[in-house]
Amino acid sequence: MRTITISSLADLPAAATQVRAALGNHTILCFEGEMGAGKTTFIKALCRELGVADEVSSPTFALVNEYRTAADVPVYHFDFYRLDEPAEAEGIGASEYFDSGYLCLVEWPARVAPLLPDHRLTLTLTVTGPASRELKIEN
Repeated sequence: MRTITISSLADLPAAATQVRAALGNHTILCFEGEMGAGKTTFIKALCRELGVADEVSSPTFALVNEYRTAADVPVYHFDFYRLDEPAEAEGIGASEYFDSGYLCLVEWPARVAPLLPDHRLTLTLTVTGPASRELKIEN
C-alpha cells in the first residue's frame, strides 16, 4: 500500500503524477471514498496528467464517459453511484469496457464488484481537512 498526502488542490497535479507512475500494467482503477471526498476532482487531475484535453465530468447519469488522450487512446470514466445492482452495469457493457485493455476509472466500484477483474488498483480518498485528503493506493 502506498499513501499520498494531498494538502490542497494545488497538490493534485503532483499526486496525479504519482498515481500515473504507480499504474504499472493496471487498467482498472477503482476510486473509493465518501460522497464529496474528491473522487471526480482527482480523476480530472489524473486525466490532465494523461493528456486528456476533453472536459472531464462525472458520468453520474450517463454511467460512462469516454475521453481521449493526446495520443488518441480512450479513457473510460464510470460512476456507478446510482446503480441498484450490477446487472444495470452489464446492460451498458461494463465487462467489455473492463476487458478492453484501456484505462477504466471507476467511481463507486462496490456497486459492481462482481463484474470487476481481480487485477485492479483501489484508490481510497479520505477527507483529512477542508481541502486536504489522503490517497491510499492498494493492489
